[in-house]
Amino acid sequence: MRAIQLPRFGGPDVLEIIDVPKPAPLAGEILIRVHAAGVNYFEVLMRGDRYATTPDLPMILGVEAAGTVEAVGQGVDASLAGKRVTAPLFASKRPFGGYADYVAIDASLAVPLPDALPFEAATALMVQGLTALHLLRQSPPAGKSVLVSAAAGGVGSLLVQLAKRQGASLVIAAAGSKAKLDLALSLGADAAVDYSKTDWPARVQEAMGGAGVDIIYDIVGGPMTTASLKALAPCGELVFAALGRYAIGASEREAMILQNQSLRGFALLPLLSADVLRASLSELFQLTASGRLRVAIGGRFSLDQAGEAHRLLDERRSTGKVVLIP
Repeated sequence: MRAIQLPRFGGPDVLEIIDVPKPAPLAGEILIRVHAAGVNYFEVLMRGDRYATTPDLPMILGVEAAGTVEAVGQGVDASLAGKRVTAPLFASKRPFGGYADYVAIDASLAVPLPDALPFEAATALMVQGLTALHLLRQSPPAGKSVLVSAAAGGVGSLLVQLAKRQGASLVIAAAGSKAKLDLALSLGADAAVDYSKTDWPARVQEAMGGAGVDIIYDIVGGPMTTASLKALAPCGELVFAALGRYAIGASEREAMILQNQSLRGFALLPLLSADVLRASLSELFQLTASGRLRVAIGGRFSLDQAGEAHRLLDERRSTGKVVLIP
């Protein structure tokens, strides 16, 4: 079968397509013919050795896939063959390998897909959908004003919609271009600000009638975090939702203390038992299949175009979910 290997750290061109043996499902596992594999920004960082952890190389990238069950291992219900399912590899004992024609995964982690849900949309609802859903469970938006950074991206585009569904009083989207701001507004954001402009925190305060927002979901990190604090209300909460460096110095910390503001960290995997994973994905799948949640697909690439998919994300030109179609 074909797979995309990362042989060494570098730019998008280091990704190479190779032939490897098709995996055989072990006891308790299923083999899935991949119809769509999700591409995530953290994989772009990992490719360039810019991620929080450095993986061992060579490796086959990809932590999420969706497709049909090709074969089942010992002890698995044979009636699963041919079923449409997801492969949330990131939650499994073999967390990578999704950029390939086939993947094997523990059958208990494979969640059935509604007939009305496309494979491509399913990939958007795994890492990114679960992140959005559980961010809001950790810091509920009901009755509060919220700011969503990277609001046209995979996580942000879902956060905007779910925050509205869960009763946020006002959702402000922050993104870096008019096209991205227009997408966020079309998804239900009440206002949008261009964070490529240096005065964007002031634009947030204008949208709030001179006040700051109650919650900031920071999924960008870096200098964005420090700027965001200018848009946070007294007693507000800044939620760190990206694995990266946060440039908060002593003066910013002191100002937060004086304004009774709080910082909150967020990491998805510790929140996901097998049961929580399945229930959360099923909830997201039903919302999307019924039309109550919209998945924006921002780029479709063949497997041998994985480098181009990475380049799109690396250059911050993508919106919504980027997928590979083997």
